[in-house]
Amino acid sequence: MSLPPLPDHIAAELRRKILRGDLRPGQSVKERDHAAEMGVSRTPMREAIRILAKEGLIELRPARSPVVARPDLRELCDSAEVLIALERLSGELACRNASDAGLARIASAAQRMEDGFATAERIDSFEMDMAFHMAIAVESGNAALARTHRAYLARLWRARFLASRLKERRQLALEQHGQMVAALVARDVGAFTAVLGDHLAGLPDYFRLVLAGEAAEAGAETSKDGGRRPGKDEDETAALRGEGIGEAGTSG
Repeated sequence: MSLPPLPDHIAAELRRKILRGDLRPGQSVKERDHAAEMGVSRTPMREAIRILAKEGLIELRPARSPVVARPDLRELCDSAEVLIALERLSGELACRNASDAGLARIASAAQRMEDGFATAERIDSFEMDMAFHMAIAVESGNAALARTHRAYLARLWRARFLASRLKERRQLALEQHGQMVAALVARDVGAFTAVLGDHLAGLPDYFRLVLAGEAAEAGAETSKDGGRRPGKDEDETAALRGEGIGEAGTSG
């Protein structure tokens, strides 16, 4: 297998830094510093930053260092609504258009995640999860749909990763992936749509929890007296947890 182009490799490393929280929302991404840290020139670093800007993970600023994007809840929920519609259409078209070899590739993507379930790092497991969903879009036979799906998936990458940490139900995700594969093999659009609906249910609530948690953490870091009262976002987080949000679900 050939190695990915250097900018793509650098972008993958920066993406993981953002997912892990090494680079946090609003933090500047200094081209020179990161190039020196990774032992590369500034040209591929600049291209990598542009890749992540297209994905919505980084915001470019005129005459200033780019920063890690800080999407608000409305933006995340709007993107999730579009992504869910794209995933439904991907499944519908894959049921109709995917070849037997294409269905085997989707099944293989699901199997890789299952094989790594016990030993894979969380971030590796998450990337395998997203690769499964991208495989369905690719095998839909509609290149425009696959490109659009990938773009929206990228925009929600960080929020989805953080949400998966709240859900802690990877076993259920594996089971639902298997059910989706079975529905695709049977060319059963209704069954696929039903499983997908359960698989992606509650995403806006998890995004709300993610943003509320980050707001609480930021408030704790800037608090001087250590005795601040919980804000609206934290009250909402507690209420959602009381309703069971964050106790179940899938990584999507």
